[in-house]
Amino acid sequence: MHDNEYHELAEATIWAIEAAFENTGLDIDSECDGDLLEITFPNRTVMVINKQPPLQQLWVATKFNGHHFEYRDGQWIDNRTGAELWELLTESGSKQAEQSITLTAE
Repeated sequence: MHDNEYHELAEATIWAIEAAFENTGLDIDSECDGDLLEITFPNRTVMVINKQPPLQQLWVATKFNGHHFEYRDGQWIDNRTGAELWELLTESGSKQAEQSITLTAE
C-alpha cells in the first residue's frame, strides 16, 4: 500500500472509532490529536489508538494489553493474535466500560 493510501485509511479508521465510541451513549470522553486518539471511560481508564506510519499499522493500547494492527484483505488484523480491530475494540471497550457495548465502523 502506498503511504498516502495508508494515511487516508488510518485517519478514516481513527475518526470512525471516535464516532463509534461517541455513539454508545455512555459518558465517554474522546480526544483526537492528529495521529492519536484517546478514549477515556467513566471509570477513568484510557484506551489509546494511534498510527504507526513507518510500519503502516494502527496500535491500540487498552487497560489490559497492546495490539498492532495491519490492514489485510479489507480489515485491520492484529498481527499477533489475528483478531479483527472492531471485534477487539468491542471486547476491550466493554471490559473498560464495565458494561456491554457494540462498536462498528458505520
